[in-house]
Formats: sequence, structure tokens, C-alpha cells
Amino acid sequence: MQEITVSAREAGQRMDKYLARYLSEAPKSFLYKMMRKKNITLNGKKCEGSEKLKEGDVLRLFLAEETLAKFRGRSLTEQLSGSEAGERSPDAKGGLSGSGDEGGASRLVGLFAEGIIYEDRNIILFNKPAGLLSQKAAPEDVSAVEWALAYLREKGELTEEDYRRFHPSVCNRLDRNTSGLLIIGKTMAGLQTMSAILKDRTVHKDYLCLVEGRVEETRHVKAYLGKDERTNRVTVSESPFCGARPIETWYRPLEYAGGLTRLCVRLVTGRSHQIRAHLAYLGHPIVGDSKYAGPDCVQRWRRLGVRRQLLHAWKLTFPEITGELSFLSGRVFTAPEPELFKRTMSKNERNRDC
Repeated sequence: MQEITVSAREAGQRMDKYLARYLSEAPKSFLYKMMRKKNITLNGKKCEGSEKLKEGDVLRLFLAEETLAKFRGRSLTEQLSGSEAGERSPDAKGGLSGSGDEGGASRLVGLFAEGIIYEDRNIILFNKPAGLLSQKAAPEDVSAVEWALAYLREKGELTEEDYRRFHPSVCNRLDRNTSGLLIIGKTMAGLQTMSAILKDRTVHKDYLCLVEGRVEETRHVKAYLGKDERTNRVTVSESPFCGARPIETWYRPLEYAGGLTRLCVRLVTGRSHQIRAHLAYLGHPIVGDSKYAGPDCVQRWRRLGVRRQLLHAWKLTFPEITGELSFLSGRVFTAPEPELFKRTMSKNERNRDC
């Protein structure tokens, strides 16, 4: 028999969702059957799975140890085993490199700690470097999630048993080669609150980018965007088309020099590749964005030493928040603009003057 006391970190989630995380390899039908037969109970009573867990609630799993071991899934150590092969840091091409020495795990934790913009008991705001995935796309990938897990384990805030009950994770996602603010939920309250304000679009997300050409006016533009999942590429049009969804983008020019404009962009809607594709459609592709710009632009950018899109998730402005995270209401957080932006603008201007 396994007895679990719900902690503050895990409180707030449904019983069935909690069990699906704790026994991640078990079929849902098995979990509901065990609840019906009272082989899984909540506070000594029969449960249905829809109950909201509170701190101090006691779950009892009257299951054989062999059954528990079979359905538990990957441990924290297994999750991090590939991440700690060596040092992971953005390389010149925006990818990740590894040294493979024994100090790699410590350096990984150090890199994450250096990128923290803000942290409390529920969330972390992390300045993700370009070249790092937000989440794994394949089992062998290393992502910001693994960096965060290693950091929390090093601090003593995440044990193997903690990880079986709750998986800290990212709340928003950035493209691999987009840098900037990533929200990581350390507790269920953090994940749920941040996910809710992202879903209802009450949190303001401002980005910085460098684009081709001179942009002179502040604009709020609307269009339609559709995605081809096979090619991971989106199409933008002023008119509706099959499978397209409406998009809205607001932008304001900050600086112009040598044929490039530095823009502040705010997402009103948040579709896949929205900023990159919408600006390219308007005739102002983001510098370094080979997917949505012509080959002539790409060749010129490479001569400037730019091999990834110069797009940075710069600022988060939180709305009025109720509940445990209410102290974040109205607060604004920013991630410093990468030096590459300024260097590229300056280098491009010098090249044009020659």
C-alpha cells in the first residue's frame, strides 16, 4: 500500500489528473477502475476522480509494489540523465554544444541560475537563450524544462518523490531560436494561474526585433494565419482561407539605422510563428529569419554573422491576479536585450556606409 499526503506544491488539481501524473504509464481506464473498487481512496473514502485536491489530503493506493513500479514512468534522475552529459550552452549558430566532462551538471545549473529574472515559491521567469528548446521535441533533446529541473533539484526544492507527484514545467513556449522570457511553474498554483492569464490574453507580452526596411508608424494590424503541420510553416493573408485563424499584431518603431528598424511588438493573439510571418507578409521580415524571408536577405544576414532570427521576448506585464499569486498584479518584468541586436544594427550601418 502506498500512502501520499498532498503538499502545497500539488494542491489545486483534480484527483484523476494527479493520478495520471503519478502513474504516468497506467491507462486511464485502470485508474478509474481502481477508484471504483476502492483500491485508490481519498481521505479514507471512495473517490471518483473529479475531486479537487487540497493540501493535507491523503491518498491511499492499495496496489502491489510491482504494479506501482510498472506504471510510475521515468524518474527525475532518468529525465535528467541525458541533460547532464556535459555543459549545455548556446553556440555561435544558436544550437547547443556539450563538453562531456563531469562538471557539466553543475554548469547547467549555473547557466540556468544566471538566466533567472525573477523567482518565488510558485514561478520562475527565465531569460531563455537562443538555441535552447522550451520543451523536449524528442526524447534525446535538452530543453529549458531539464535546466529548471536540475536547478530545483540542486536547491533541494525537488526530490524524486516530489517529481513523481508533480512535474514543474513551462507555461508559455518560445521558438528554439527566439530568446527571452519563459514562465516556469514550480507549483500547481503557479502553473494554473500563469496558464489562465496566458489563455485569456490578459498578460501583455512585448517583444523586441530587428526588421528589414524603415517602419515609421505605430500600427495595430489584423490578418488570417494558417499552419501547415507537415512543413511547420504558416501562411498569412488579409482574407480568410480554409483552416486559417484571425491574428492581431501591434507594433511600434523604436529606432532606424542603416536600413533596419528596431521594433517593439505586442501580441494581441498568440498564434504559431505569428510575429515572424506577419511582419514578413507586411514587407518587413525579421533579420535572420530564413523561413519567412527571401534568399537575398538570408545571404546578406549571413555576411553580417546573423544565423538566427533576431526576436526577443522582452517584457511581461501581469494583469490583476486573484488568489495565491495576487502579489504579482500589475508587475512588469523585462529580459535584457541581447547584445547581438545592437551589434547587428551597428555593423549593418557601417557596411552600408562603405
